[in-house]
Amino acid sequence: MKKIKTAILATSIASLLSMGATQSVFASQQIVDSMSSQLNVKYKVIDNQAGAHGVNCSALGADWAACNKVLISLKNNGPAIKDKDWAIYFNNIRMILAVNNEQFKITHITGDLHKIEPTEKFTSIPAHSTINIPIIGEYWMVSESDLMPRWYITSSHAKPKIITNTNTGSDNLSAFVAPIQQNWKRTADDHNTLMTPNTRFQYNSDIKKLSTESLRGQILPTPAKMTLGKEDIMIGQQGVNLILNNLNQESLTILNTAFNTLGIPVTQNGYKIKATIAPEQFKQGQLGGYQLDIKKDEALIVAYDESGIFYAVQSILSLIPVNELKTIPTLNVFDSPRFAYRGIMLDIGRNFKSKASIMRLLDQMATYKLNKFHFHLSDDEGWRIEIPDLPELTDIGSKRCHDLTEQSCLLPQLGSGPESNTTGSGFLSRQDYIEIVKYAKARFIEVIPEIDMPAHARAAIVSMEARYKRLMAEGKEAQANEFRLVDPTDTSNTTTVQFYNRLSYLNPCLDSSKRFVNKIIDEITKMHIEAGQPLHTWHFGGDEAKNIRLGAGYQDRQAKDKTDAKGTIDQSIEDHPWAKSQACQTFVSKGKVKDIEHLPSYFAQQVSTIIKSHGINHMQAWQDGMKYADNAKSFAVDKVTVNFWDTLYWGGFDSVNEWNNKGYQVIISNPDYVYLDMPYEVNPKESGYYWATRFNDERKIFSFAPNNLPQNAETSVDRDGNPFTAKGTMNWSGAYGISAQIWTEDIRTDKKMEYMTFPRLLAVAERAWHQADWEIDYQKDREFAQGTTHYVDQQQLLNDWIRFANLVGQRELQKLDLASIDYRLPVPGAKIENGKLVANIVFPGLTIEYSTNQGKNWYRYTEPVGIRKGETVSVRSVSPNYKRTSRIEELK
Repeated sequence: MKKIKTAILATSIASLLSMGATQSVFASQQIVDSMSSQLNVKYKVIDNQAGAHGVNCSALGADWAACNKVLISLKNNGPAIKDKDWAIYFNNIRMILAVNNEQFKITHITGDLHKIEPTEKFTSIPAHSTINIPIIGEYWMVSESDLMPRWYITSSHAKPKIITNTNTGSDNLSAFVAPIQQNWKRTADDHNTLMTPNTRFQYNSDIKKLSTESLRGQILPTPAKMTLGKEDIMIGQQGVNLILNNLNQESLTILNTAFNTLGIPVTQNGYKIKATIAPEQFKQGQLGGYQLDIKKDEALIVAYDESGIFYAVQSILSLIPVNELKTIPTLNVFDSPRFAYRGIMLDIGRNFKSKASIMRLLDQMATYKLNKFHFHLSDDEGWRIEIPDLPELTDIGSKRCHDLTEQSCLLPQLGSGPESNTTGSGFLSRQDYIEIVKYAKARFIEVIPEIDMPAHARAAIVSMEARYKRLMAEGKEAQANEFRLVDPTDTSNTTTVQFYNRLSYLNPCLDSSKRFVNKIIDEITKMHIEAGQPLHTWHFGGDEAKNIRLGAGYQDRQAKDKTDAKGTIDQSIEDHPWAKSQACQTFVSKGKVKDIEHLPSYFAQQVSTIIKSHGINHMQAWQDGMKYADNAKSFAVDKVTVNFWDTLYWGGFDSVNEWNNKGYQVIISNPDYVYLDMPYEVNPKESGYYWATRFNDERKIFSFAPNNLPQNAETSVDRDGNPFTAKGTMNWSGAYGISAQIWTEDIRTDKKMEYMTFPRLLAVAERAWHQADWEIDYQKDREFAQGTTHYVDQQQLLNDWIRFANLVGQRELQKLDLASIDYRLPVPGAKIENGKLVANIVFPGLTIEYSTNQGKNWYRYTEPVGIRKGETVSVRSVSPNYKRTSRIEELK
C-alpha cells in the first residue's frame, strides 16, 4: 500500500513539474512572440569620429584608437515589457566597446554575433515608448550596409523570432537603419567627395556621347590589333553558318545559343564563319590567340587552339548590336590575351549563392574572355561543398541557426537570422559541383577550388568537432580522432580579423589536420575528373592566420611609451594562434619551425606535398599565407602562385615585387581596385565594405594599370581621397594575371551579387585582356604622384574611357538585359543651372528620367528642362529594357 501511495505521489509531482515546464515554455514563447511583433529597432550612427569629440577610444581598447557612437532605439508599440527573461541577438560587424544604459548589457558571442540583455537594474520597456541604448563601437559605420538584418528575440525554452522591422533580407535596410547623413566621413582627414547629383554631374562632365558610327567595329575586350574595313554585312535575316570543325560540340552549342539570343539564326545557308587551328602562326604558348578576317562573303578564323576559336566568335558576337540592324563590319583582327590568368573569385562561404547564379556568372566570364574561376568554397561562416564520408561538413557546417551548442548548425552571422532558411545556409551537392565544372569547361574556364586554411576554418572545425563527439559516443575513438582539427590542449586566447576565437584556426601541427586536407583534395579531385576537367591548380587559402589584438593598432597597458593613437589593452593575455597547443610547442622545441608565427607557411609547405601526391603541380594562395617561406622553391609543386592583395597606398606598389623576385607567379588582386564587394561610389546608400577604398567604380577599374602598380598613384587616390606617392624599388618581370574578388559578407542574395559585379566586371575584363596605350611599362625607381608627375597621357586615357563608357551604355547593358543580369544602374548626375535641370550619366546612351512631384510621374530627360522655383526634382536612370531603375535621388 505504501508503494502505491509513493507511486501516486511521484506521478502527481511529475505531472506538476511537467505542467510547470509547459507553462514556462508557453510563457517564454509569449514573451518572444509579443516582443518580436511589438518592438521596432532603430539603429542610428551619431558620430564616426568619436575620438575627436571627447571619447577616449584608446582607453576603451579600440584598434588605432578609432571609435564611433551609435544609438540603438527600441520602440515599444504595445503593452509594457517587464519580464527579464529575454535576449535580443543581432549581428554587428564592429566590436562594441561600451554600453551607456545601465538597464542593458551587450555581450559578444562570436564573430559578429552579439546579444542585448536586461541587467538587474532593468525596470521595463514602458508601453508605447522608446528606450535608447547608446553604445560605443570600434572603428566607424559610414555605410548603411554595415548593418545586418534579422535581429531576433529569444527566451528560455522558446523558439526565437525575428523582430519584424529588421526582417529585411532583401537588402532594404532603411526599415531600421537611420540615414547616415553627415556622418559619412571616416576621419577628419577624409577628403573623398560625397556623391550627390551635383558632384556626380561634375564627375561625369568630361564624358561625351559618341555617335553610332564612331563605335562601329568596336570589340570588348579590345583586341591587340585591328584594321576596320568600310563595308557592313547584314547577317540578321540570312543568319550565320558556323563551320567550326575543330571546336567541341558543347562549346559550339554555346555559340549557337548566343547568336540565337541576339535574334540571328544559325543555319546552313547563313553567312559562313570558318575556323582552323594553326598554332605555328602564333608565338609559343599564346593560348586563346586568334586571327579574324571578316570579309564580305565569309569570316575566316585562324586560332592557336580551341579557346582561340571560341574567343574569335565571341568577338564577332561583341560587334552585333541588340536593337539596331544586325550588321557586322568587315575587319581584320590579330588578337591574343594580355594575361594567361584572367579571373574572378566568388566567395560562397559567407553567404551561399545558387547554382543558377554561378552559371550566369560563368556565362558572362566566357562572353568577356575571362578564363579562371577561383571558387572560395569554405570560410568561418560556412562550408559549401558535399564531401563523401564527412556528412557533418554539410549537415552542420553549411547551416547557420540559433543553436548555442553548435551541434546542429553554426551560430548566425552576417544577418542570417535564427533559422537555416536564408542564404546564410546552403551547399553544393557533389553533383552540383560537377555540373558547374562541366559548365565552366565548355566555356574554357578553369575552376580553381579554394578550401581556406589554416585560418578561416571555423565551419570545418565545428563540423569535425561534432563528428568527434558523435564517434566518441559510439565508442569509436580512433575514427573520432581521424579528422579532428583542433588540439584539445590548446587554450590560446586569440581573436581573428572577424572576431572569432581559436576555433577559427585549423591546427597545423596535427597529423589529423593533414589527413583532413588529403581527404578533401582527394574527393574534389575525383569530382573534377568526373567533370572532365582534371584539377591543375589547388588554392590553399592561407590568409589572416593571426591574432589582431597583437597587431600594430594596439599597445599593452603596461607599455612605457604609450600613445593616444593606439588601443590600450592587456596584451599579456593575448596569444598567437596555437601558442598554447602542446602539439605546436613540440614542433618549435624540435626545430620543425622557427617559432609559432612560422606555422602557417610551414603548413602551406606540408599541404603542397599533399597536393603534389594527387598529381596537381600548381598551388595558389593569398600571399600572406606564404609569408615565412624562403621562396617559391620551398614548396613541393613546380608552380606557386599568389593572389597579391596589399593595398597600393599602404606600400603594395613595391611589396608586390618581393613576391615576384622570390619566384612566385603574381595575380594582381588589389582590394583598392578589383574587389567588387567595395562600394561603387562614396555614398552611404551604396553598399559594400570599404576597409581598402571608399569606391571602386568602373572608371577607376578601367584606369587601373595592373602591370605597373606605381603608375596608379598618378591616376587615383588612397582610401581617404588623398594623393599618394609610389615607386618600385625592385625589379619586376610582370604579372601572371589579374583577378577580381567578390567577397559576400554583405552580399546576401543572387541579385545583390550581380549588382555588385556588373557592369564593373567588364572593366576588369578589359584590363585582363588588353594593355592600353596609356599604360606605361614598369621602370625601377621611377616615382609617380598625382599632380606632380605627368608620365600618363591623361588625354589618351580619357579618350579610351569615353569609348568604353559609350560601348557599355549604348551596347553592353542591353546584352546584360538579354542575359537577365541584375546589374547596377548608375544614378545620374544632375544640377539646376539658370532655372533649368541639366543631367548627365556615366554611360551615355542610358535613359535618364526626372520627376517634379516626388516620383508620381516620370519624364524622359533629353535636354535641359525648365524647373519652377521651389520644385523638388528627382532623377533616376532606366535600363534599356525598361524593366529596372537606378536608385532615386533628389537634387538639393
